[in-house]
Amino acid sequence: MPTLHPSSIQALTPALNAASGRLVVLIGLIFAFGFQAVAATPPKPGSPFPALESFSLEGKLPEMQGKVVLVDFWASWCGPCKKAFPVMKELHEAFASRGFLVLAISLDEKKADMEGFLAKTKPPFPTVRDPKGKLAEALAVDAIPTSVLVGSDGKVLAVHSGFEGEASRKAYVQEIETALKTAGR
Repeated sequence: MPTLHPSSIQALTPALNAASGRLVVLIGLIFAFGFQAVAATPPKPGSPFPALESFSLEGKLPEMQGKVVLVDFWASWCGPCKKAFPVMKELHEAFASRGFLVLAISLDEKKADMEGFLAKTKPPFPTVRDPKGKLAEALAVDAIPTSVLVGSDGKVLAVHSGFEGEASRKAYVQEIETALKTAGR
């Protein structure tokens, strides 16, 4: 039987930890929303982002027409989401005056869980809830956080699954800057 040298195991540890974290999120989503076969595919750059009004989202949707929007799927129980929220706040504050908007979409099953998280974090951007996961299902969101950058023309520019700290922040900044310049802002 082959054996692994301790240095090999050490080298694999970060990848195994990341994979197990995604598995925990996936299992959480399955338990939260029930297991269903998902026929949807993740949005691809260039595809139109769905009209949010056609989903049963709880909360007031902001005016998004003509804006560059980062739609961020999150949940109060998600560790990486908690790390991403300050970055979302930073992005909102840095770019809102140029026609940029963060729209956070909670996948919390219980409204009280979402409200408790929001009371602690006090985000300056709008947050709505997808209590039955219908929008997340339509977009084939299989991990959280998942963020979709939508251009001022309503088309998907980029999709991010997970949150990798500074690397994710830098990617968001670059993509948002490019989208805003394309929109003439």
